[in-house]
Formats: sequence, structure tokens, C-alpha cells
Amino acid sequence: MSIANLKPEIVWKNFYNLTQIPRPSKHEEKVIEYLYNWGKAHGLETIKDETGNIIIRKGATPGFENRRGVILQGHMDMVPQKTADSPHDFLKDPINAYVDGEWVTADRTTLGADNGIGVAMGLAVLEDESIQHGPVEVLVTYDEETGMTGANELRPGVLKGDILINLDSEDEGELCVGCAGGLDAEADWKLRKVAVPAGYKGLRVKVSGLQGGHSGMDISLYRANANKVVCRILLPLMENFGAKVVSFTGGSLRNAIPFEAVAEIVLPKENIEVAGRLIDNVFAEVKAEYAESDPSAALEVEDIPAAKYYLQNGVMLNAVKAMIACPSGVIRMSRSMEGLTETSINMAIVRTERGHIKVHSLMRSAVDSAKADLAERVRCVFELAGAKVSFAGGYSGWRPKLDTPMNKVMMEQFEKVYGHPMKIMATHGGLECAIMGAKYPNWEMVSVGPTIRYPHSPDERVNIASVERTWDYLKAVLANIPVK
Repeated sequence: MSIANLKPEIVWKNFYNLTQIPRPSKHEEKVIEYLYNWGKAHGLETIKDETGNIIIRKGATPGFENRRGVILQGHMDMVPQKTADSPHDFLKDPINAYVDGEWVTADRTTLGADNGIGVAMGLAVLEDESIQHGPVEVLVTYDEETGMTGANELRPGVLKGDILINLDSEDEGELCVGCAGGLDAEADWKLRKVAVPAGYKGLRVKVSGLQGGHSGMDISLYRANANKVVCRILLPLMENFGAKVVSFTGGSLRNAIPFEAVAEIVLPKENIEVAGRLIDNVFAEVKAEYAESDPSAALEVEDIPAAKYYLQNGVMLNAVKAMIACPSGVIRMSRSMEGLTETSINMAIVRTERGHIKVHSLMRSAVDSAKADLAERVRCVFELAGAKVSFAGGYSGWRPKLDTPMNKVMMEQFEKVYGHPMKIMATHGGLECAIMGAKYPNWEMVSVGPTIRYPHSPDERVNIASVERTWDYLKAVLANIPVK
């Protein structure tokens, strides 16, 4: 069964069309063109700004002209993650989405329901003439996943509404009214190559099969970080058995917990056997520690030809020590909202290339001072190890405002549609609301969405029934927006 034929068809058809358009972050040219042409084809006022954000406007239905204006907002890009055996090319190939029981998922790739399903609902509102609503604007932002570029570059005064409904939440039945702020960190060591002496053999050590996941939503699940696991293996090899690192590649996205990392090393031939036993022992410890969160963790150790050069050993050893010492994971849980992560860090990407080793981490916190303190900890760890440390992409969190007219509407309509109260919560993920709200301080903001599991990983899936219920709820909300 094609996902385009699921109910409600008007939503799933729009989502299916998005799956056919390559749209990884930073490569959204085709989806920008599609959305712009879609708006024009439907006879709607359509704007493309300098960054690539798309705004599509539709007037109020008769009798609703006095309602406050609503902005339905989602982001056009998706996270390009796939399994090692997938031939998918995210720059060329459509997503192969299919029905798997109660869920829609994809063949060994991310699905793009984050945030394609939210964008599809926004388009469906514009397309469905049976829905009652006041003035509506659909804002589809550029490059949310790798820097929230579209939100950062959105100009004040462009949007006319004063109620923002962000459609990028991932738990049906929850009204999100706040989110964490974020800050990117990069540690950079410059190092030279050294000729490998005679009598050395090569090994390739690969850790894979970890769950990975979203570094905001899934960080509290305490999953293993592939970069940290590889460092845990490398340190005793370097300190005790003369191993030298040739290359280290781990993780791929700043906001995804790394589920795979690979290091190529050389070491004296006489130490190969004992080094193999040590690698097995260390990984056995890791497997035992993460048996519940990462049951599919796998280790591959392969003999390879010895490289001609290794990376400067003293610098590389300091980098490995720093990666072990630097925190990665939950730093503090919220004291005010049960089960919510307050502060965390994800050691996301490690690369050795062009005479450098670079380590990229993403810090999140709902408390700006806690985020700043964590940044200082990171800076101190890496600077003590000889790295140059820089920070970028910082943004504040979105502070909850509970007693607003829009929150009242959201809660009342939810109980009418679902028959039970809605849960009010905040997320540890980064939402564009925080950035856009600073530009439009008069906005009332909320975030809702259907149930999505394992975003940012090849296991991503969206619950079919929750899409239909969320659609019915959204229609009810739009019909009951407060008057101006």
C-alpha cells in the first residue's frame, strides 16, 4: 500500500510528495522550488526570502475574518542518515517509505517525517477548502537541522500573524511550550604525519550497530556514543602497546548521537595478538554496560596493510585523552519538570583530515548560565590537551508561558477531540520557536505533532493513527482561534 493512500489522504499525499524530493540539510534547492511552485499553483500569495524560507498565505474563511492570524511552521530539510549497507544517495534518490504495521518507516534511511509530516499538515490546511480558519500563513524554514539557518535569518516584520503553531513536536498528546538553547563547540589540534617504522602492522577497528538517535530527544536514554567507545579502545592500545593512529572518523551530524566510528591504527607486529585480546575485552565491557540501551552494538577488527604514515603520536594521545575526559551525555535533569533533561552535551563528530583532528560537540540547556558553565568545562578540558577551542551557533532557550489564551484553546480542543487532558511539557530538543520568538516577541507560541520515534536515525518512524488524530485536532484548533 502506498503511503499516499493512507488517511487522511490530503496529509499523506503531501508527505509522499516531499519524500520524492531530495532535501538533506544545506541541499534544499529542489524542495524550495517545489514549495514555491506549489503555493503559486494553488493561487496563494507565496514568498521566498533571501535565505530560502518559504511563506505561503491564505485568507480567512467566511465568518472568520476577525480571528487572530496563525502561522503554521515546520522545516523543509531532513537528516540524511542511512545504514552501512544502504546504497541510498540523499542528493539524488527519493526516500523509499513504506507501511510497517501501525507505522510508516523507510528502507534503511531516515524517513524525513521530522519535519516533513508537519510541513505536509501545513500544506494540507492551505489546500483543504472544508477547514474553518482565520488568516493563515505557512512558514517552511530552511536548514533547521544543521544550524537553524532559516530561523536565524528570518526577518522581523515579515509575518503578519501573532500565534505560532510549530508542527515539529514528536509526541502526540503533548503541548510543548518551551525548549532548550544550544551551542556548538569545536576542538581543533594541528598535527603532522610521521613515517611508520618497519615491523608495524595495520588494524581497522570499527564500532557500529549502536542506537544513535536525536541528541536532544534521546540523550536521556543513555545510549553509547561510538566516538567515546573507540577512544576507550584506543587509549590502552596507545599507552601500553605502541599503537599509532592513522585516522579516526566518527559520527556525521552535530545533532545525532554517533552510532558508528572507525579508527585505523598501526602497531608493532609482536603486539598484534595481545592487542586483539585487549580490544575484545574492552568491547565486552562496553557491551555489558550498554546491554539494555544498545543491544546490537558490534565490533569489527580487520587486518589491513600498514599505512605509510601515522598521526603525530603525542598530539593524538592528548586528543584521545581529552575525548575520554570531556563529558558527553546528560549533565543535569530538570528539577521543575519530571523526566526532562535540563543540560546535556553530545560529542557528535570526530575527523582526522588535512593535518588536523577536530572534535565537534553540541551542548544544550534550558538554562543559559548552565550552558555557559558547560562550555567552560569543555573549553578547559580541550585546551589543557593542547587544542584550539571555538564556539558558534549559540541560541537561548524558549521560556514557557503557561497562562495564555492560545494555550487555553489548545487544551480545551484537545480534551474535546481526545476525551482526556493534554500534557504540558518542554523539550530538550532545539526548536526554532526560541529563535523566532526573539524576533517576534508579541507571538504566543506552542508546538504539537504526531508520534515520531527514532528521528535522526535509520529507524525513524511515524505512527499512522497519530497523524490522523493530530490532523483532526489541528482542524479543531484552527476553528477556535481567539478573536483579535
